[in-house]
Amino acid sequence: MLSRTLVTFATALLIAPLAQAAVPSPAAAKTDINQLVETFKAAILAKDGKKLDTLFVAESSSWFSALDQTSLEQMRAKKPDAKRFRAEPDAYKGFTKFVGSTTHAIEEKFDNVRIDTDGTVGSVYFDYVFLLDGKPTNHGNETWQVVRTDDGWKINAMLYSIILDPAK
Repeated sequence: MLSRTLVTFATALLIAPLAQAAVPSPAAAKTDINQLVETFKAAILAKDGKKLDTLFVAESSSWFSALDQTSLEQMRAKKPDAKRFRAEPDAYKGFTKFVGSTTHAIEEKFDNVRIDTDGTVGSVYFDYVFLLDGKPTNHGNETWQVVRTDDGWKINAMLYSIILDPAK
C-alpha cells in the first residue's frame, strides 16, 4: 500500500510542472485576449459574420443589454412594451447574421479597453460607439466574460449599456 501511495505522489510531482506550463501567464493571456478584441472589431468592419461567429462559445453564449432612462423613453415612444433590460441567450447569432448581410458600413469603436485574466478565464471592459454609415447610433459601456477553450479565447457572455445617439 505504501509503495502505491509513493508512486502516485512521485507521479503527481512529475506531472505538476507540465500542467502548470500549459496555462499561459496572465501577461500572455492578456495579449491573446487583446487579439480577440482586435479580431472582433476587424470582423465587424469587414462585415465578416462567419468570422465573428467563431469568436463566441457556441454552446451557450449570452447577451444582456440595458437602456439608460432617456433611451428607454425614446424606445417606449415607438414601442410601449420596450424593456430596460434584456437577457438574450445566443443573440450573438442574430448580430453575426446582421454583420454578414448588411449593406451599410458598420464599425464598433472601442476606447479604454481593460483586460483582467488569470490565464483561464477573463473579463474585458471598454467604452464603445457603434457606427452605421459613419454615424454613431448608440454608445455605452460593454463587458465580456471570456474563457480559454481548446480553440483559443472565446466570448461566453456580453453585457452592454445602450445610450441612443441623436439621429443626424
